[in-house]
Amino acid sequence: MANGKVYLVGAGPGDPGLLTIKGQLCLTQADVVIYDYLANPLLLGYAPEHAEKIYVGKVRGNHHLPQEQTNALLAEKAAEGKQVVRLKGGDPYIFGRGGEEAAYLKERNIPFEVVPGVTAGFAAAAYAGIPLTHRDITTSLALMTGHERPERKLSSLDWEKLATGLGTLIFYMGMTNLRMISEQLIEHGRSPKTPVAVVQWATLPRQRTLVGTLETIADDVVREGIEPPAVIIVGEVVGYRENLRWYDNLPLFGKRFLITRPRAQATEFIYKLQQQGAETICIPTIEIAPPDDLQPLDDAISNISDFDSLILTSANGVEAFFARLAENKKDVRCLAGIQLIAVGPKTAETIEKHGLRPDLVPERYQAEGLVEELLAEGVEGKRFLYPRAKVVRPVLSEGLKSAGAEVVAPVAYQNVRPTGKEEMIRHLLSESELDAVCFTSSSTFENLLKMFGDELKELKGRAEFFSIGSITTETIRKNGFEVALQPEKFTIDDLVAAMVEYYQK
Repeated sequence: MANGKVYLVGAGPGDPGLLTIKGQLCLTQADVVIYDYLANPLLLGYAPEHAEKIYVGKVRGNHHLPQEQTNALLAEKAAEGKQVVRLKGGDPYIFGRGGEEAAYLKERNIPFEVVPGVTAGFAAAAYAGIPLTHRDITTSLALMTGHERPERKLSSLDWEKLATGLGTLIFYMGMTNLRMISEQLIEHGRSPKTPVAVVQWATLPRQRTLVGTLETIADDVVREGIEPPAVIIVGEVVGYRENLRWYDNLPLFGKRFLITRPRAQATEFIYKLQQQGAETICIPTIEIAPPDDLQPLDDAISNISDFDSLILTSANGVEAFFARLAENKKDVRCLAGIQLIAVGPKTAETIEKHGLRPDLVPERYQAEGLVEELLAEGVEGKRFLYPRAKVVRPVLSEGLKSAGAEVVAPVAYQNVRPTGKEEMIRHLLSESELDAVCFTSSSTFENLLKMFGDELKELKGRAEFFSIGSITTETIRKNGFEVALQPEKFTIDDLVAAMVEYYQK
């Protein structure tokens, strides 16, 4: 049996973009991922589908799996010859018990490696607009855990030195003892007017930052309902926050959107929304599947030289067509001399990934605009190959045929409704946890409607519906729902820009 190995990987503070490149590489090669409460579950998406994923998280008052059993689990899986990733929030060696786990593995001669992560204290300060050191104020800082039983009065800390000997103090897991921490610092010489920031859910769109002083912060936290997980930052550097805050000033900060398109196609959309501060939850209402019968498409590909033009109207259509091209032992050379048409810029971009440039992209990114421009060129007597979805509007085929063209339109793929998504979506809608649901095609809405039927109107609550374009909007409205936002141009970039403008107003 091959030797197993354990990688103690720091998952960072929450924002999945703060995972290190090496941490991501470890996840892609993992056989087992053992993760905790503060590791963003989105990071599990980097692990292979076959990888076993085991939750051992801890929250206050509820230890899902005792530390001793976690240690044993790491050793057990590695002894089976597996590559094990222990995914820990923040950095494994900063209040993460990574040292205990490493020592346990070392005693048993099990190979391990430590992959550092961005620790929560540093990230919380950066995302709250607080430089932890500043040459005009302080060049020293200390990291401490405030997680100790009240009756022990955090006895392991030298309060006198902490209070007066260091500039910036960062307390992890100190919310339960915040009042005691404040009192001890004041009692040992720190000014009651010293600024304090409490940063909850650091680096995530739900982040909340509360600023007070040592004499007020404990009461402020109770009043505002700030709870763990949170980091406490004490020091004059907190005063820079008002000028340097950037994250919670982003235009979509604090907004939560449901993305309904397939995850593989939603990556760019999600990234652009997160760049604007939004929280995105991707629960696809459609999945892309092969057609029931591939023979008509294969027959068309076999006679590809008989066509004058190839029309592709979606990224899915592009990928499905080129996949069948390869399956039929052909490559892009067989498209020489054939006019290549894309319905819009994103379809064109997908085509370009295959080494080709479309000859025509219409000004209006929909079937009507495409038909209009083709008719202006003249289509009588021409043969068009149009690999399509199973269910499409007849606008394109009928428009060209009525002008004397021949259109061969084999099904290249179909949209199917995924199963097992209803309860997740129901919870988000019923608990009013969403600001909006984003639809990028008619089928994403139609499948959501099929999931819930008439119940959708009641479930929708305060969540608004955003649509990428006029066809999707028409589908939503004809079913009795309002559309709060639709961009002038029907692309993801324009949809994101319209969302930013919508909330800025």
